[in-house]
Amino acid sequence: MDYLANHIEALIFCAPKPITEKELQSCLKEMFEADVPLKDITEGIGTLQEKYKSDDFSFEVVQSGGGFQFLTKPAYQASISILLKQQSKKRLSNSSLETLAIIAYKQPVTKSEVEQIRGVNCDYAVQKLLEKELVEIKGKSEGVGRPLLYGTSPTFMDYFGINSLKDLPTPKDFAQDENTIGNQGE
Repeated sequence: MDYLANHIEALIFCAPKPITEKELQSCLKEMFEADVPLKDITEGIGTLQEKYKSDDFSFEVVQSGGGFQFLTKPAYQASISILLKQQSKKRLSNSSLETLAIIAYKQPVTKSEVEQIRGVNCDYAVQKLLEKELVEIKGKSEGVGRPLLYGTSPTFMDYFGINSLKDLPTPKDFAQDENTIGNQGE
């Protein structure tokens, strides 16, 4: 593997969140004191992705949250789920998940609009989502009192492993077959 790919690998590994090609380019420019073409960075990432396809590695380089990061491969889901289960204290409550889903699909949205949909007060859930940086304040509404508008953050994209809001499931993805009574075709 070439020298540039090694540096890209180190940067992706150390980045606390997905790192974009532009961020990689900026770091590498400072490191080498010369411009590094995006084409070379893209090729370096491709080299890494090819390297980590091997079964010798339990993780791979994945594009997620608008950048690149190391993620474990699906084959290791069982062992990872045990770890996550043990750390479940950090998981989102059902109330926070419901609130987050409304914000994700309706954004930008005010807290009162979320409360109207949920039918309950959402102060605590919104506060927890802000603390976890899954949502962020997107501005103020033009409505009476100019309430804050909430939307999802880049951390939300990373948390759910999506690159854009277009990757969210659509309502048709949740459609279930209608219940049937008795045996069909008799």
